[in-house]
Amino acid sequence: MLTPKQIVEKLDEYVIGQKDAKKTIAVALRNRYRRMKLSDDMRDEVIPKNILMIGSTGVGKTEIARRLSKLFGFPFIKVEASKYTEVGFVGRDVEGMVRDLVAASFSLVKAEEIEKSTDKINDSVERIILEKLLPPLPKGASDDKLEDYKRSYDKMRERLLNGGLDDLNIEIEITQSSLESNPNLPPEMANMQESFVKIIGIGNKKVKKTLKIKDAKNILKNEVSEKVLDIESVKTEALRRAQDEGIIFIDEIDKVAVSSGSSNRQDPSKEGVQRDLLPIVEGSSVSTKYGNINTDHILFIAAGAFHISKPSDLIPELQGRFPLRVELDSLDENTLFQILTKTKNSLLKQYIALIKTEDVDLSFSDEAIKAIAKIAANANQSIEDIGARRLHTVIEKVLEDISFEADKFAGQSIIVDEKLVNEKLGEILEEQDLARYIL
Repeated sequence: MLTPKQIVEKLDEYVIGQKDAKKTIAVALRNRYRRMKLSDDMRDEVIPKNILMIGSTGVGKTEIARRLSKLFGFPFIKVEASKYTEVGFVGRDVEGMVRDLVAASFSLVKAEEIEKSTDKINDSVERIILEKLLPPLPKGASDDKLEDYKRSYDKMRERLLNGGLDDLNIEIEITQSSLESNPNLPPEMANMQESFVKIIGIGNKKVKKTLKIKDAKNILKNEVSEKVLDIESVKTEALRRAQDEGIIFIDEIDKVAVSSGSSNRQDPSKEGVQRDLLPIVEGSSVSTKYGNINTDHILFIAAGAFHISKPSDLIPELQGRFPLRVELDSLDENTLFQILTKTKNSLLKQYIALIKTEDVDLSFSDEAIKAIAKIAANANQSIEDIGARRLHTVIEKVLEDISFEADKFAGQSIIVDEKLVNEKLGEILEEQDLARYIL
């Protein structure tokens, strides 16, 4: 486990500035490591210090939390408070965020176990496909036939491994659930699909399907992994990780705050959502498809712009559950310049790589980058502050023609200079209404 200083250094590769927020979160994560080294009786007493991050959109609130989850492999989900409603109203129930966290944890642990068993799974898939292509010899075959079969098998296997058989059709027999499963579905949709499969009783039904080998490989991997893995152990570890290492990032928490000047009757569900959140954040047991989970040691990070409301507009009980507060700085011209030039896989690097796929060498002069940062900063001040997200719009506008006609520039080198930036955005900036519409 990294020290708080090392955690901040890692975050500096992706998020510029916001030292206070990074420091607070780094200490909160280090405390999780420290807690696990305590005696059992003391460990249960140490609860995470939840964090409230205050700052405009695009200043790095979500990015800090997301990068940390990737850095340490923690189960992590991001939810929007405004999508939840009070119990009794139509909408999502707040316990759903805990279930989504456990589902994310299960996917994480399952992927790790599959990675450990990759060779075993691939060998099983190869064997299934090869037996379809070359049915085994009958018992009692002569040595010559066995030798011929082995040579044919090895050649077929070599072609299978190098993709030479990918477009060949084969018929395979698989369970209906493997065919229907979609790993890209959101957790709640995946749960609904699984429940439906169980209700209509087709989960274990075997079906025959004719597929191209490249498609059959993926479906068979899913089927074989279910047999190779100890799913009960995966569930147990997933629950443990979600419980001890899980992070729930609640964005737009300000949207459920009731400002002092308004009446609760205008939207009673707002305060209701806060009250429903309380037991989750305080610590309670939530039932999930993988088992019950205690939320006492889940780290909650709430974030909001608080332009209209204030943190004090949240109900006092909920405020008390987010003892650590950090205010993130707005991004000035210099910070935006550093975001473009110093972050790992920065926007500029992404665009250069994208255009490179068209055999065009794209580069940006320092003056052009400074001009882009200045225009983005001015637009944030004069229109609406959307932080670093403004850079996407500005750069997209600058590269619009180059990207559209990339085939025409194949084999060439293009330097984006300050003159090109001003040509593309000069008129837009002069006309306020146009700038509001385009930038």
